[in-house]
Amino acid sequence: MTAAGAGGAMLLGPAWRNAAAAEAGGADSRIAQLMTHTIGIDMHNHVYPAGTEPHPQRGPQGSQPPRQQEQQQAPDLSLAEELKRSGLTAVCASFVLDFAQNNKPGDARDNYLRWLTAIDAQLEKGHIRRALNLKDLQAAHDHGQPTIVQTVEGAMFIEGHLERVEELYKRGLRHLQLLHERDDMVSPLGDTNTGPAHLGGLTAFGAEVVKECNRLGIVVDLAHASHETVLGALKVTTRPVIVSHTSLDSRTGGDPRMVAMMKPRLISKEHAKVVADAGGVVGVWTKLADSLKDFVESIKAMVDAVGIDHVGIGSDTDLLSSRVGQGTNKAYAGLTGGFFNAVVGEMLRQGFTPDDIGKVGGGNFCRVFDKVTAGHA
Repeated sequence: MTAAGAGGAMLLGPAWRNAAAAEAGGADSRIAQLMTHTIGIDMHNHVYPAGTEPHPQRGPQGSQPPRQQEQQQAPDLSLAEELKRSGLTAVCASFVLDFAQNNKPGDARDNYLRWLTAIDAQLEKGHIRRALNLKDLQAAHDHGQPTIVQTVEGAMFIEGHLERVEELYKRGLRHLQLLHERDDMVSPLGDTNTGPAHLGGLTAFGAEVVKECNRLGIVVDLAHASHETVLGALKVTTRPVIVSHTSLDSRTGGDPRMVAMMKPRLISKEHAKVVADAGGVVGVWTKLADSLKDFVESIKAMVDAVGIDHVGIGSDTDLLSSRVGQGTNKAYAGLTGGFFNAVVGEMLRQGFTPDDIGKVGGGNFCRVFDKVTAGHA
């Protein structure tokens, strides 16, 4: 399977995918057909096995005190079953590292390793393997055995030790989001888009981390990075990058509380375009989209801004949450038949072609993933 082909037709998938799509699409047989031909990827998903949920410290650099966890986990939910139900081939499974209790150097690394151990148990239980390259994603789709791409939100585990990137690579890390809201307490990597700029964009050590990701074959994710940090990363990277989850700053939705909290995380057309012009992909999230219809309209707005070849889906939901609006398969009230099945149906209703859906649904991410990981073990 070539990188170019990843955006178009895929080999036929298993029968369960037809059944799930039929449940979502009713009489629209096009959904079932598309699901068998599309590698569906969620570029940013919080997968929190019960007991691993982080406790957010809201505000830039943790300026507000911790509050109760936002996720309502359901211990009976299975990673394998929720993935199959979603219709997705894979989620980029992430942990918000700077929302864990990181009180001293070493804590962030230890917290990430503990979460990875919990994910290992879920993978073993569901007979799931991590996808390390495009071939793995294609095989997962063909055999009806959904998979995960291992990531993390905020690279605070590095703490100035560049060798830790390779340490986590050996644990399956193939997608690294450099920043979230708080700095690495030892060696910050760059300015975020939610706090005051104080580092001059990407730091010298941040540039070393980007180069190390290029060397190893890890996708660099610049979600939550300031525009200056993005420009700095694009100067040093030799591979395309992604912004896994965001939306255009013109798409704010109708909830004033959510707008106040989330608007700093949105990006301008200019910001999105520099990523696209470098061959990258911008994932559109479900936040600030009040309905499935609004979500797909946000996807369409991003396509209009940067082109169909540079947009993906990064839901910013939690596959193992049972909470409406938070869980992937409960992203919107009344969602039935799984998240991706519903998105495909709505994209068809809004005029996206099957080829468009193949690209946005996962083909564009697959192209970048292949470009970055090809030639690596």
